[in-house]
Amino acid sequence: MICRSARFFFAIGLSLAGATPAPGGDTDWLHYGGDAGGAHHSTLSQINRDNVTRLELAWSFQTGATSRHPERAGFATFHATPLKLPGNAGGALVFCTPYNRIIALEPETGAPRWTYDSELDLGPMGTRYNCRGIAYWEDPMAEPGAACRHRLFMGTGDLRLVAIDAITGAACPGFGDSGEVDIRRMVQAEVAAKAKTLGRPADLRHGDLQFSSPPAVIGSTVIVGSSNNTKFRRDDGPSGAVRAFDARTGAPRWSFDPVPRNPGDPQAANWAPTALQTVGAANVWSMMSVDTERELVFLPTASASPDFYGAGRPGDNRYANSVVALHGRTGKVAWHFQIVHHDVWDLDLPAQPILVEIDKGDQRIPVVVQLTKQGMIYVLHRDTGEPVFPVEERPVPTDGVPGEELSPTQPYPTAPPLLVEHSLSPDDAFGFTFVDRNACRRMIASRRHDHYYAPPVPEGTAMFPGMSVNNWGGGGFYPAGNLLVVPINRAAMSRGLIPLDELDPAQLERAGKGPPLGVPVVIEGTPYAQFMQPLLSPMFSPCNAPPWGELAAVDLAAGEIAWRRVFGVLDKLMPVPIPLEWGTPNAGGPIVTDSGLIFIGATMDERFRAFDVMTGEQLWEASTPTAAMATPMTYMAGGRQFIVVAAGGHMWQYPFKPGDWLLAYALP
Repeated sequence: MICRSARFFFAIGLSLAGATPAPGGDTDWLHYGGDAGGAHHSTLSQINRDNVTRLELAWSFQTGATSRHPERAGFATFHATPLKLPGNAGGALVFCTPYNRIIALEPETGAPRWTYDSELDLGPMGTRYNCRGIAYWEDPMAEPGAACRHRLFMGTGDLRLVAIDAITGAACPGFGDSGEVDIRRMVQAEVAAKAKTLGRPADLRHGDLQFSSPPAVIGSTVIVGSSNNTKFRRDDGPSGAVRAFDARTGAPRWSFDPVPRNPGDPQAANWAPTALQTVGAANVWSMMSVDTERELVFLPTASASPDFYGAGRPGDNRYANSVVALHGRTGKVAWHFQIVHHDVWDLDLPAQPILVEIDKGDQRIPVVVQLTKQGMIYVLHRDTGEPVFPVEERPVPTDGVPGEELSPTQPYPTAPPLLVEHSLSPDDAFGFTFVDRNACRRMIASRRHDHYYAPPVPEGTAMFPGMSVNNWGGGGFYPAGNLLVVPINRAAMSRGLIPLDELDPAQLERAGKGPPLGVPVVIEGTPYAQFMQPLLSPMFSPCNAPPWGELAAVDLAAGEIAWRRVFGVLDKLMPVPIPLEWGTPNAGGPIVTDSGLIFIGATMDERFRAFDVMTGEQLWEASTPTAAMATPMTYMAGGRQFIVVAAGGHMWQYPFKPGDWLLAYALP
């Protein structure tokens, strides 16, 4: 097989880089994950196993974002999941574009109602653009019919939090300054104070921090996390503080920094004092979850900076790489559970914590389910953070680069089992030809491949599974069977650290400024550059055997895999469209309905599919204009159930056909 271009298989490697009931009823979709707990579940059942084959495209809508900014289309990703608002809030379908425009559509026809433009500061070329979703809130203190009783909140790529009227799209004048809070000013003040303490110039660059995931709302408080792009290239980047604001006025309420700089925090003693002054990130770039009954907000935190080199931050680095439960009123920690100690592998917690109830024996247990990049699933009791299934601390390698102090153990849940086994050796090498296989065998053999948690080293570490078994798309929960449905990525990667004195001037000149994808990236303030690249054969196929993408269902009560299947075909990725069912890397999550159906796009093969949740059998598929790498949603309007998904490709995984389609499917 000869692939369309090297870019496809290079992109493969980069890619592998009972919740609280929603007000308004199950006919609406009021949160990014369906409910505030991210279960990706709907009780709708008009579309079922018997009639799903009759689904057809009801309408489509193009946002215009691609044609409006053609020169930047390669840096934008349309990952948005729309909301369907209740009737008293106008009943529109609302979503955001990568450039932070909010669009409202008629839910039955896709006809536009209004557009709000945040007038995003686009910044220099190379800036990334993404908006996965927005948040809805109804102010119970406002008079019925009052402006901004129903609000939409959006974080922008240039660090603003905006509030608009959900019915009209007009800015809410009583929120912040004419409808927006300028958080960049707060970050600039923090960066300046830190620089003064360290005796360095203040350095906050455009794109260092961005808001890409939807805010969370609890009570009358709206909360934002951030994407921190400095952790790939600096040892002193901005903090990963999570910030809370009054949902009516925009006034600051509290902030929580996962790097515990407050000496009174019980975890501060576990950090070196110098690290508490310099270290940034440990941010929350993915979606947060809310339990309104317990008044808790659940954070999936990222790694502290810099990514692959932790000599300047000895210790476990707790609250980083953790599920952290905060009291929504105060931002104080209720409990926390760390999933990676002293991360030097970029193993952020990528997915929204899933708040559901599982039936285990004669008990109904409220849990938090956390998916991970390493393919481990943690099931924690929602009240305490205690594991429902035992978690073991197992020995891991500690022989990193000089000065590194790695944790001697890492946590492993005993159940559910790993979604992908952590194993790669030269004997596992795959290739379409004998030459291909031998090349892959040599590549694996020339790198460390003794353990998944082998630390980054100059010769590189071959990792399988690769960059992210699970990612921000998360999973979908089927309560009737205690089943969690998850998409899976499987492609080997290599990552490592190169001493700067081993890079010649030409290599330093070419060194990248963003994520270390294929080129070394100098980590400012350290003696190293870090790199990450796919392990590809001369024919640009992954060096591990297919499948390269799967879909699975996990029985959360039994802690077992209920079923798994190959997910995706290669015909769209080959010059000769042979439909090899070998799976493709994927981005985006599933939803599950009470009628026993899974709906998911996510794959690189430009298809949107429905599966039987109990068996994994594929029941329906439709072609999409480009890869539908977003999480779908569903709602009722005009007596019909609609399934809606964004199709926009992906700037890393599927860059061939960037797009801006929103597609709605329904029965005839």
